[in-house]
Amino acid sequence: MRRTITSFVMCFLLSISFTATAQLNTPQRSQMASIMQRVGTTDITITYSRPSVNNREVWGKLVPFGMNNFGFGTSKAAPWRAGANENTLVTFTHNVNVEGKPVEAGTYGLHINVKDENNATIILSKDTEAWGSYFYDPENDALRADVKLIDIDHTELLTFSFDEVKSTSATAALKWEKKAIPFTIEVDVLNIVTEDLRAKLTGQNAFISQHWEQAANYLLNNGGDLDEALSWINKGLEGQFFSQKTFNGLVIKANILNKKGDKDGFISTMDEAVAMANANQINRAGYAMINAENFEKAIEYFNINTKNDPENANWQNSLGAAYKSKGDNKTAIKHFKKSLKLNPAARVKANSEKNLKDLGAL
Repeated sequence: MRRTITSFVMCFLLSISFTATAQLNTPQRSQMASIMQRVGTTDITITYSRPSVNNREVWGKLVPFGMNNFGFGTSKAAPWRAGANENTLVTFTHNVNVEGKPVEAGTYGLHINVKDENNATIILSKDTEAWGSYFYDPENDALRADVKLIDIDHTELLTFSFDEVKSTSATAALKWEKKAIPFTIEVDVLNIVTEDLRAKLTGQNAFISQHWEQAANYLLNNGGDLDEALSWINKGLEGQFFSQKTFNGLVIKANILNKKGDKDGFISTMDEAVAMANANQINRAGYAMINAENFEKAIEYFNINTKNDPENANWQNSLGAAYKSKGDNKTAIKHFKKSLKLNPAARVKANSEKNLKDLGAL
C-alpha cells in the first residue's frame, strides 16, 4: 500500500513540475475527455482524464480501497479522484437528484471512496479547482451516496458512459479494468420545463400564438396541470392581439377538455376544428375520434372526405377503419375492398389488406 501511495505522489509531482515550469502545450499521458447527456432540457456533463490499465492491478492497488493519506497536499483521508490529473468534474444545468439525494445546479468535483471490490461512495465536492483529491476537504461535500460496483468486460481506458437513459433519468457509470461504478441521476423534467415555459411566455415568445399551442400541448402530453394548459391554449386561440384560431390549436384544446372529462366540450371543439380543416386534417380528426372511442363521430368526419373525394383510396381505408372499430365488419370490408380497387399507395394498400385478413375477407 505504501508503494502505491508513493507512486501516486511521484506521478503528481512530475505532472505539476512540467506544468509549473513549461508553457508549451504538450499532451498528457492520461488525456482529457468529456461526455454529455441531456435528460429533458437538463444537460449532464462529465469531464475527466483517462488513464489506462496498462497491465496494472487496479482495484485495491492502483486505486487503493478506502480513504487514504497520499502523503501530499492537505488531505489526510482522501478518496479517489475518479480519473487522473485534475479534478473529475460533473456539471448539471438544473437541479437534480443523484441516487435519490438532491443536488443543486452547478459544477462539482467528482470523487469516489472505493471501499472494497463491491462497495463505493460517490462524493460530489463544491471544490472544483483542486488537483485530484490531494486537497479534499469533507467540509466542501455537496453529496455522498453509497453505490455498488458491478463486474464488466475489460475496459482498458477509464471511461464514463451513460448506459441507461430514460425520459426523466440517466445512469452514468465509470468503467475501468473489470469494474463499473454506476450512479443514477434523476431530473424533475416536468417542473423544470413548466417553469421555463412560464418564464418564456412572459417575454417576446408570448406574442406568437403557436408558442401557446406548443406549451399547452406539452402540459397535455406530459402530465402537466390541465387547467394551466387550458388557460394557455385559450390565450393562443382568442382574446389577445396575437391570438390565432387554428386547426392544431383547436385540437389541442379539444384533447385537454377530453382529458379533463368534458366530453361535450371535446366534441364541440373538434367539430369547430373540422369545420376549418383540410382533408388531411379531417382524416386526423377522424382517427382522434376512434382513439376516443366515439366511432359515430369518426364515421361522420371520414364521410366528409369520402363524399368530397370518393375515389381517394386513403379516405376509403380510413372509413373502413372506423366501421371496423365500431364492430360493423360488413361495412368495413366494403370500404377496405373499395380502397384496394382505387390504386392505393403502398402504405394504404398494406393497411387495407391487413384489415381484410383480420376480418377473414382476404
